[in-house]
Amino acid sequence: MGHSYDFRAIEEKWRDYWQENKFFEPDLDATSNKMYYLNMFPYPSGEMHVGHGRNWLIGDAYSRYLLMNGHNVLNPMGYDAFGLPAENAAIDRGIHPKKWTYTNIESFRKQFRQWGVVFDWRRELATCDPAYYKWNQWLFIQLFHKKLAYRQASQVNWCPGCDTVLANEQVVDGQCERCNSDVTKKNLTQWFFKITQYAQELLDDLDKLEHWPERVKTMQQNWIGRSEGARVNFPIDGLDESIEVFTTRPDTIFGVTFMVLAPEHPLVEKLTTKEQLAEVQAYVKEVSAESDIQRQQTEREKTGKFTGAYCVNPVNDEKIPIWIADYVLMGYGTGAIMAVPGHDQRDFEFARAFQLPVIAVIATEDQTTNPEDMTVAFPGDVVMINSSQFNGLAAGKESISKFIQFLQERGLGKGEVNFRLRDWLISRQRYWGTPIPMIHCEACGVVPVPEADLPVQLPDVEFLGKKGLAEIPEFYEVNCPKCNAAARRDTDTMDTFVDSSWYFMRYISSQDNEKIFDSEMVNRWLPVDQYVGGIEHAILHLLYARFITKAVRDLGLINFDEPFKRLFTQGMITHQAFRCKEHGWIPSHEVADGNACPHCGNKLASELAKMSKSKKNTVAPTDIINKYGTDTERLYTLFMGPPEKEIEWNDEGIRGGHRFLNRVWNIVQKYKDVVNATADTTIDLESLNKRDKQLWHLANEKIDSVTRDFLKFHFNTAVAACMELSNELSDYCTDCERGNHKLNAPLLKKVLENLTLLQSPMTPFIAEELWRLLGNDSAVLKQKWPQADQSALKRDEITIVIQVNGKLRDQLVVPTDVARDKATLENMAMQKIKDRLGGKSLRKVIVVPGRLVNFVV
Repeated sequence: MGHSYDFRAIEEKWRDYWQENKFFEPDLDATSNKMYYLNMFPYPSGEMHVGHGRNWLIGDAYSRYLLMNGHNVLNPMGYDAFGLPAENAAIDRGIHPKKWTYTNIESFRKQFRQWGVVFDWRRELATCDPAYYKWNQWLFIQLFHKKLAYRQASQVNWCPGCDTVLANEQVVDGQCERCNSDVTKKNLTQWFFKITQYAQELLDDLDKLEHWPERVKTMQQNWIGRSEGARVNFPIDGLDESIEVFTTRPDTIFGVTFMVLAPEHPLVEKLTTKEQLAEVQAYVKEVSAESDIQRQQTEREKTGKFTGAYCVNPVNDEKIPIWIADYVLMGYGTGAIMAVPGHDQRDFEFARAFQLPVIAVIATEDQTTNPEDMTVAFPGDVVMINSSQFNGLAAGKESISKFIQFLQERGLGKGEVNFRLRDWLISRQRYWGTPIPMIHCEACGVVPVPEADLPVQLPDVEFLGKKGLAEIPEFYEVNCPKCNAAARRDTDTMDTFVDSSWYFMRYISSQDNEKIFDSEMVNRWLPVDQYVGGIEHAILHLLYARFITKAVRDLGLINFDEPFKRLFTQGMITHQAFRCKEHGWIPSHEVADGNACPHCGNKLASELAKMSKSKKNTVAPTDIINKYGTDTERLYTLFMGPPEKEIEWNDEGIRGGHRFLNRVWNIVQKYKDVVNATADTTIDLESLNKRDKQLWHLANEKIDSVTRDFLKFHFNTAVAACMELSNELSDYCTDCERGNHKLNAPLLKKVLENLTLLQSPMTPFIAEELWRLLGNDSAVLKQKWPQADQSALKRDEITIVIQVNGKLRDQLVVPTDVARDKATLENMAMQKIKDRLGGKSLRKVIVVPGRLVNFVV
């Protein structure tokens, strides 16, 4: 290799070594000390950039650490290959999404190899492979038999940009999360999974997830949205119908002065009077163009229409006008609310806008009860008023309980637990997804495809773009499997979150063609011990995976309740993005100092943004690797900041990482002959001189800290510790060269070996080469992780910092026992610093034993 750090030759030498030697191919029969580590599998949508690398480099480094600690590590790989991103990219390029997807999968494989990221490739899967989605379809049929998959007409979110339905979770601020088109509403018959059947268990079992970020658990808790209250029926005057409402405050029912229905409510057309019908229909049409997010904005001007109809308050027989308004949504609760303007701000604003009466039924703290004096609704709990026999009752838990009892005894309502969570809409009107395995027969109804006929494969036809399976007669024209009459195959495909809701089980036996997975082996290896992915999946993927795990358990296939024991959410890597008014987004590497557009010279607007192809602010791994090497990219990616935080990519950091690797390489090259001349690297602490002890102490301190850092995913501080140890090694060698003390060859070799092993999970290429240069023959991954010598962690002397008004002025080197004595430390520090105080009066002395003395003057 020569003496200089030739990273290209080193990395090419070792690139396939770990794969060829099967270090990442565990024996699944051996479950002692097993560790199932898993990164969320990727969408193969184009080439990867350095931002993608963070996820995979964390995983590879952690897996290597686990292997060196004796774990039987399973770290498989697959591709979340169906869905809109691949389909839209294929449309843009005029090619079939299958070709686009598999081209990208091959690109991903090459990038993983270049990064030195190794998986158990025997278990590789892609969700677009019929061998995988066959079991998607099989699972759908089992859920259908258990009444957990059902078809229903409903108003759904429609993305005009993607020409498909979206689940509630896929609408962000009223826009499609994929293409940012404004989402509208459509009435369609769609397939749903009954996730609401597991709402309470999904909520309760969050307490079992001790090793999940609290932020993620809180997001899921809020999305599930459990609330307790009562379901109450308000009879419609003149019709044999009732309006059903769910309220968390049944104790305010005497304060109801009007009823509000969602414009989409099925009773609207039936109860609206002829006189009001035209206005109501016009308003319904107007609201249909608004998103749920827009309708829920609290600062919006209140709009609505009176239907001309009335309902009856069941507790006092008062007639109440029925209105429709956009702030009530059909998808939440029952699509109707009993409006209590005295104690709900939205109802109060609506009442004031349309001159509707306000009744206070809970007194304010100052006992004000005159609604005419109210400027806002009173949401507090003091005492009930204007509520018949309930007057004087403490408002809150007591009054709610009494009112529920009152309603139930009279058959007017019942206590109920409600959830914000809605059933999971899984139908999509696109081509590139798992076909739903159902057949529609006029005589037999909806019939599952016989399991022996699975998979229902996507038709291998010329790609039709957005038109989907409904435009392919040879796909949907079939005979009914029950009566053999002409029938129609379902032309919807499944939401891709179905694909990713159970893939972690399939890895265990990914090549099994006879069953969805090996249940016995899945029960031995799952739940996943450590799962890693982005915070953006906190609700969608993670909630769906939890639901499907519980449903699969109830099918009798597994014996555990939760899919992932531990969850780590890594932050995104950001980079400056530049935009020209005339030329749009400009690639970051084309922008010189001054932020001028290279095409027209205009000043560019810039923003710090997540790396994305659309904003042209990505950094290609190849650009970094060709210039500095793979190990440098790996090192910097792990060093740039706490991995759970968002962090900006910085080229100077890359150069700093490269300098560190050169420093370590040069030390080993310079001293390898000296240290390899010694056979014994046993360190006798008592025989070390003061300078040797300093090096040995720091080496063991860093072994201890790096080990703790890996366990906590603090890779940035693990890199920093390795850098600190390399600096100490450099200083030690320099002191030897200057004749300040004699070089201890066994000690130097031991410390160099420990440093090599400590940094090896993060920089595996150079580590393998350094390990051989230090006279070792076997692979780094066969070595045991360094263990700190506990006796070496005990210092004979400690350096104490001396500060004046918080600024460093001097230091003391004192025996360890003295370092714990506050009075002695203060006296010694005073003797050393008193001449520099310049006669200033001493106000305070702060002593932190073992660390510092601070004089406040």
